[in-house]
Amino acid sequence: MTRYLIRRILAALPVLIGIVIVTFILARLIPGDPCRSILGEKATAETCARWTHEKGFDRPIPVQLVIYMGDVVQGKLGDSIRFNRSVVDILIERLPVTIELGTTALVLAILVGIPAGIVSSIRRNSATDVGVMMGANIGVSMPVFWLGLMLAYVFALLLKDTPFWLPPTGRLSAGLVATPFYEVYHLQPPPGSLSSKLLEFISNFYVFNSIITGNWAVLKDSVSHLILPAMALATIPLAIIARMTRSSMLEASGQDYVRTARAKGLSERSVVYGHVFRNSLLPIVTIIGLQLGIIFGGAVLTETIFGLAGVGRMLYEAITARDYPVIQGFTLVIAIGYVLANLAVDLSYAFLDPRIRLD
Repeated sequence: MTRYLIRRILAALPVLIGIVIVTFILARLIPGDPCRSILGEKATAETCARWTHEKGFDRPIPVQLVIYMGDVVQGKLGDSIRFNRSVVDILIERLPVTIELGTTALVLAILVGIPAGIVSSIRRNSATDVGVMMGANIGVSMPVFWLGLMLAYVFALLLKDTPFWLPPTGRLSAGLVATPFYEVYHLQPPPGSLSSKLLEFISNFYVFNSIITGNWAVLKDSVSHLILPAMALATIPLAIIARMTRSSMLEASGQDYVRTARAKGLSERSVVYGHVFRNSLLPIVTIIGLQLGIIFGGAVLTETIFGLAGVGRMLYEAITARDYPVIQGFTLVIAIGYVLANLAVDLSYAFLDPRIRLD
């Protein structure tokens, strides 16, 4: 098991290095001058030349790449040329928003998608099966930006005078403050230290922070603000998971061991969940891991539509402003998250299939 884990980690390293290199080069191929984007169109050529030299952008790209790779190895992601702030500090502020949104969306997709696929496979070719698959096809076909706008229109405008009203934008209502838990419990590490950054990062998860501080008003409000964007972001992964669950279970249900289980007189429930579903888990787990990429991609539009200051929205703004350090740092963090998700999927293979543990 340990050798299996080490092999997977070593295999991921070239992927991360390749992503850093490709992102670094592609960021500099974006049309437009970062100086004009930051200083404005009226900036003179002399001003831009001086600014470019100060930022080191006039050096050859291979030299810039080597310097950046050295900084990444040391855990340094540079400073935003737009905000003049450390990219790490911006990530501490923005990443929890995207993680909260993505986790909520993925959990919603799993909790609804898998049961829908199971029911559809059990009642194959019935009205229930047709209805579930039609819903899945519609879900896959709806663009995130359109669905997000429709959800905001329905729940924030049409239902504004009903108990079903939900906030269409932002993370907290005006007047509410999520006091960090380290301030509530008087945990004051040295400013700028690793422990202080870690505590600040954790406290920016509003749901978790409000639970451990007992701030139930903030908890209720932050969850209500998460519902609409999570629904919009979860729709496509939910539909894909439902379809994969159905097809995997239909394939497994035709195997000899299933017919043997029924011939032995096992109950249908035991056959479905103990044999069919259990042996369908590998492709289901695989597709769940792959949905993380869809969720991060959809977060760019979802966060923009619902006014959430997360990684996706910040990445979009950084690309527009040609903010190279933010583009590179945020893309690297997203890539690391995606690699970790695939590593978790690989480890789950070893847990679900004993043959892999023995390989």
